[in-house]
Order: sequence, then C-alpha cells, then structure tokens
Amino acid sequence: MSDTPLRHVDGPSKSSWLPAKSWHHFVAGGLGGMCGAIVTSPFDVVKTRLQSDLFKVKASTVSLAGHGAAEVVVPRPNLLWHFVETGHILRDIYRDESPRALFKGLGPTLVGVVPARSINFFTYGNGKQIIANRFNNGEENSWVHLTAAAFAGIATGTATNPIWVVKTRLQLDAHRPAAVPAGQSFFGGSITMFKKILREEGVRGFYKGLSASYLGVTEGTIQWVLYERLKVLTGGTKGKGGVQEWFGMLASAGTAKCVASLITYPHEVIRTRLRQPLVDGKMKYTGLVQTLRLVIAEEGARSLYGGLSAHLMRVIPNAAVMYSIYEAVLRMS
Repeated sequence: MSDTPLRHVDGPSKSSWLPAKSWHHFVAGGLGGMCGAIVTSPFDVVKTRLQSDLFKVKASTVSLAGHGAAEVVVPRPNLLWHFVETGHILRDIYRDESPRALFKGLGPTLVGVVPARSINFFTYGNGKQIIANRFNNGEENSWVHLTAAAFAGIATGTATNPIWVVKTRLQLDAHRPAAVPAGQSFFGGSITMFKKILREEGVRGFYKGLSASYLGVTEGTIQWVLYERLKVLTGGTKGKGGVQEWFGMLASAGTAKCVASLITYPHEVIRTRLRQPLVDGKMKYTGLVQTLRLVIAEEGARSLYGGLSAHLMRVIPNAAVMYSIYEAVLRMS
C-alpha cells in the first residue's frame, strides 16, 4: 500500500501527550454512533438472526404437507434473493413478534455504541496525531493511520465485549416482548439478560466472542485507512461546502465500510455463534478455530456470509450517518 500524501498534524499540549481538544473526538464519535445505531437497528436484528444457526431452520426450510416432520431446504438462488429475504424477515418480525421486536437489543446497543464509538474515535483521532508527532516527524501517512486504527480496535473490543454479548442474546430471543410495566426502564430486558448470563455462565460468559472481536480489528483498520485515503481523493470538494462537499464525505465513509465489511465479514458470523446462548445446557461453539471448522463442516463456507445483505444494508448508511456527524462536530468545535 502506497502512502497517502503527507499531512502535518498539531502536536500535543506541553502538559500532556494528548493533542489539544482531544475530548472532541470522544463526544463526536459517541453522538455519531448513537444516531447511526437508532436509524439502522432493525437491520441489526435481522443480521444477527441470519448469522445464527438457531434461526437457520426457520429461515431456510418449509414443512412438507402430509410428511409429518419432514422438511426440505429451500435453495437461495442468487445475491438478490438475500436482499428480498431481509425484507421478508423484517415483515415477519413486525407481524409475529410486534414492531418493538425490530428494536430488540437497542438498549445494550446504545449502551455499547456510545462508549464504543467514543473510545474508538477518541483513540484513533488522538492516536494518529500522537504516533505522527512521536514517530513520523509530525506527518500522517497510511502506516500512521493503520497503527492508530489497530490500537483503537483492540481498546474498543476489550472494553465493550460484555455489552455486545447481552445485545446478541436479546436479539436471538424470538419471544414476543412482554408489555413494559409503568416505570420500568427501557433497559430492563438488558438487566434481566445480564443477570441470566452471570448466573448461568459466570463472568467468562461476558467475554465470549472476544477472540473474534480481536480478529475483527482488521475491519476497523481497513475502514479507517481507506476512509482517510478516500478523503484525500475527494479533497477537491473540501471547502466548497453544501451538497458537494458532504456527498464526497458520505461516499468516502460508505465505501470504506462496504469494502472493509466484504473483506472481513466471516468474523462477524463466528463472533455471533460464540455469543449464542447455551442449547440444552451445552455450549456448541467453544473457540475461534473450532467454530470456523464446525460451521464449514456442517453448513458449508457460504454460511460464513450469512446475513451479509442485512449487514450491508445496516452498516453502509450507519457509517455515512456516523462519520458525517463526527466530522460536523469536529468542525463546529
């Protein structure tokens, strides 16, 4: 990978390693992540279910009339069908489980997204400046961006993994949500799930899928590096304001996320499998390599891309919203 054009960055304050106004990255990232998560929550529910084998029978088989429990697998002919299937699942969740079910897991998602994005943008935004100033004569390039993004991904994954475990368990619960009693918090279901995991699996249960999260650091790294490069390529729109400048930024964010997701998507499926609840008191998926081998052996390599359509329909607009708000807050600060 060739380096991006060198760019000088402001140094840290004399009293700290952190650059001036470093907290702006924390606030901007949190606001961007929150707005993006709310807008795209229904697609997140569909994606999680398609990644899990707990819903595979329901989604991909039909009962044969007159043959008792016999079932036949319905083939999925092409990529377009997966987008149609996403729409069908959204419809079924809305009809069978209630409109609220489209936002299952939104509580822990918001609890997780705000600090996760805050930590990620804070670590990356300040990290690239610190690395550039300390080790590259104050100049940014692709290797500075790559290193900062890797550190940001590791820090974010370690700090927020328990939240994502709770969110995944809630989204895999296909029961109709119970009516919320007056005064009960929107996060009541998350607290109940938290207690259940702690009781049945102990503290270790909250760190299921962490190895896959570390593997997924590559996605965030690719996304940040590509985003920075695309911003340079669309630099001709900078300063012009209005639709043209923002379209260039939105396109950069969406394209970077799309490419990164396509390259690294299998880790998402593996992570979801590792975070699944116990089935009949047993843990089917126990480790990164074991899960990869088992999924391929039982379902084929194509299953490693289960839920990809719903994932792309969620993460591309999510990235566009998140990065636009992030950049806007930084410009206003």
